[in-house]
Amino acid sequence: MRVRFVAAVAAACLAATAVLAGCTSTEEPSPSPTPTPTPTVTAASPSAEPSPTQTQSVDSTIAMSRTKEIAVSETPGGPTSTTIKAADVLTVPDETPLVFLVKEIQDDAVEVYLPVRPNGSTGWVERSAVDLYSTNFAIDVYLADHELTVSQDGVVVATYPIGTGQDELPTPGGVYFLRELLAPPNPNGPYGPYAYGLSGFSPVLDNFKGGDAVIGIHGTNQPESIGGNVSHGCIRMNNDDITALVQTWQLPLGAPVYIHA
Repeated sequence: MRVRFVAAVAAACLAATAVLAGCTSTEEPSPSPTPTPTPTVTAASPSAEPSPTQTQSVDSTIAMSRTKEIAVSETPGGPTSTTIKAADVLTVPDETPLVFLVKEIQDDAVEVYLPVRPNGSTGWVERSAVDLYSTNFAIDVYLADHELTVSQDGVVVATYPIGTGQDELPTPGGVYFLRELLAPPNPNGPYGPYAYGLSGFSPVLDNFKGGDAVIGIHGTNQPESIGGNVSHGCIRMNNDDITALVQTWQLPLGAPVYIHA
């Protein structure tokens, strides 16, 4: 049975300590990339532009795992090719639900977008292993315009200016979802009061500050950087604007994020 995803689930996933890799200020030195092993999953061809059908749907489906890890197969009902676990960067990881954006439902199997490399990877999970919800929210990020929009029921309800990745450290285009919500310990620091971790990764950096180079949406203590190509790949927002995503719109984890070139 599909029901509305309760936005309060996202609010319950705040952490007192955590940082997103690849999202620091431009003054920080860029680490040298190191090889990252890629799990065996079905990978979509990475695209800088989501297809029109991926942005026209009003409702999207979110799959929430009933456990803190889930087996993923390359084909419906096939053998396990990899296992995905709930995000573990939080102080209390058990409070972070393991969610996915659904691409397709086929009888007893669900194809979901995976928070793994390469960006755009998908895999199949058992229908009995997840609960399905629907959300009428979506985020669209327009890199060339330095603009982020929030849509509800297919209608744009808010537009915000953003900062994006530097030319040599680009923000990757494609289809992603909100994987986790973090509350940095210093709301006036480089990540602002809130940071969403996405399901995607830097196309240039393999790791950053001891962690994977996860792409995120977060606040900033450099509001003058909004409107430019300034980050290591993350999407920067004014602190009032990222607060609106969390407190006003209460975007649920699993909500789709479409990043356009």
